[in-house]
Amino acid sequence: MPIDAEVDDGVIDLGRRSPWLVLCIVLFGLFSVNVTITILAVSIPRIATELRSTDQFVTWVVTGPTLAFGIIGPLVGKLGDRLGHRRVYLWGVFGAAVMAALSALAWNAGSLIAFRTFGAIEGAATGPASFAIISRVFPREQRVKALGFWSMIGAGAPVLGVVIGGPLVEALGWRALFACQIPLVLLAGALAWRVLPETPRDRTGSFDVAGAALLALAVAPLLFALSESARLGWASPVVLACLVVAPLSLVGFVAVERRVADPLLPLRYFARRNFTAPIIALAFLNAAYMGSFILTPLLLENLLGYSESRTGLLSIARPLAFSIVGPIAGYLTVRVGERVAALAGAATVVAGMMWMSTLGLTSTDLMIVGSLAVAGIGMGLSMPALSSSITTAVDERDLGIAGAAQQMMVQVGVVFGIQVMQTVQVVRAEPAGLAASYHQAYWAGAGLAVVALLASTVIRRIDRTGRPSDERAEAEVAIEGGLDALAPVGAT
Repeated sequence: MPIDAEVDDGVIDLGRRSPWLVLCIVLFGLFSVNVTITILAVSIPRIATELRSTDQFVTWVVTGPTLAFGIIGPLVGKLGDRLGHRRVYLWGVFGAAVMAALSALAWNAGSLIAFRTFGAIEGAATGPASFAIISRVFPREQRVKALGFWSMIGAGAPVLGVVIGGPLVEALGWRALFACQIPLVLLAGALAWRVLPETPRDRTGSFDVAGAALLALAVAPLLFALSESARLGWASPVVLACLVVAPLSLVGFVAVERRVADPLLPLRYFARRNFTAPIIALAFLNAAYMGSFILTPLLLENLLGYSESRTGLLSIARPLAFSIVGPIAGYLTVRVGERVAALAGAATVVAGMMWMSTLGLTSTDLMIVGSLAVAGIGMGLSMPALSSSITTAVDERDLGIAGAAQQMMVQVGVVFGIQVMQTVQVVRAEPAGLAASYHQAYWAGAGLAVVALLASTVIRRIDRTGRPSDERAEAEVAIEGGLDALAPVGAT
């Protein structure tokens, strides 16, 4: 397919094709690839028994993909900026079909973990690529509406996987899940091949291999330490080594990015509040949201004695509320602005966490569903606004790496939130009692969401041409200019 023409404001001219058709095709592929990232989380004991392994080892069926998804994002985001996001998207979709087939044929726990981890790499490729394609085919005044649907699928597919994973595995077996995924992904790939436009490619300069390696060394040990600290303990030599390697690698990454002519992630973007603040807000919102998503089934089953089926049915309220509100929020943000929408969403997530902290033996199903739905509404309100702010804070040629940076920080936030809230619950169970330990864990989740609320206060409203409307933009430009002046000649 030839590269589509690009109009003056950076939007691709699709000819007779509708950008909404492109959006539907992109989101169909994104859903088909990402829905299985977490789908096995509720079936670890069953898989461990079948493959003659242990629950602890098989947990890597979920942990491995989580690590890969967070690490590989910036690399594939930059590759998309250089090679074209349509190409990277197609690689991700068709690669996911191959990994699904291999997962269905896995002969032991090690092979399943390997195939799911490589499958997550393919899934990570579709995230930044879809983000960049959507941002390129929609003009800035409509972009936030489209990103409402993108947020719904990007965050909702893995969550839906957790909800439906148990019943499907119980009915069909875990291998059948991947067998069913293959035709779904292949159909998505065929439609994408036919419809998706290519994005402009930036082939200037060289690829920042050192920056990619150092960023991976910063993110991978951090995610590993967060995910394994509950099992190994914070005093474990492995966990402590990871907590030393991660910040040292991050320092090295910053040093490299300040020197190279074509950095993996231009550091000047971190001086832009509409880049840094939304990424921080997204990380902490997802920390609270996913931390509570994993914690709530434990409360319902361990404290209230609910069955897996009843727990799964009630849990649907959260992704359902998210899926309904997300697209609507995209249209609402056009009227009220990114800052107001982000603040409203973060405040609603805080309210949802506080409501969950009241759940106990006397709670009705309606109260449980209501608290979960409030959290889903909050995420649906905030994510389109936060994602839209990021797209308007970077150069058009860096939309892929912007989406990847967002994806990476969300994964860090997810793992961090799960570990923080579960640790609070476990530590407080004996001195405070089982019910109170869950309440205090939700308070911790509310604290995480408050950080997101504070970060959202500094986001500037974007006018519909994508330019910051706040008069303080002039001061920010001066800061960015100062950073560029400090950079070596030839650096960007």
